[in-house]
Amino acid sequence: MPIIVMGNIIPHLHSTTEFLHVKPGKGAAFVRTKMRNYVTGNTVEKTFRAGSTLQEPSLSKETKQFTYKDGSQFVFMDLTTFEESRLNEADVGDKQKWLKEGMDCNLLYWNGKIIDFELPITVRLTVTDTDPGASDSVQGGTKPATLETGAVVTVPSFVNVGDDILVDSRTGQYMNRA
Repeated sequence: MPIIVMGNIIPHLHSTTEFLHVKPGKGAAFVRTKMRNYVTGNTVEKTFRAGSTLQEPSLSKETKQFTYKDGSQFVFMDLTTFEESRLNEADVGDKQKWLKEGMDCNLLYWNGKIIDFELPITVRLTVTDTDPGASDSVQGGTKPATLETGAVVTVPSFVNVGDDILVDSRTGQYMNRA
């Protein structure tokens, strides 16, 4: 989960996307960050002194199930209250290539509004299109494969159409067969 900060230095809610601790040979250590603004979507780079503290906002996290896509909106349902929550396609972004109906996701709320959601780290998806495997699959060759969500990942040559595979949703890398 990304570090989310808000405070006097940073007036809006941000998510840290990159973080680098630098200790120069001379002088004090500092932290270089790249952060995404949840309100505007802009990315900004900030540098802080090592040891600086930022206020963490109070966020709530709820597990909801992705049920279906309605036009340009993704619909998530709370399985206890059957209450629906909707996210626009722009808010989902690149995560939609790993999103499958029936998948449980964590929705992050701030001040009663959905600001982000987390996918499971490991996603089980079915291969819908790939080249036939080569006869020398022992060599460890790879090939591209299209998954049921439309995402394309690089898989070992022994993976075939119809196989279920596990993919890391953070990196988009093949993990193993399911």
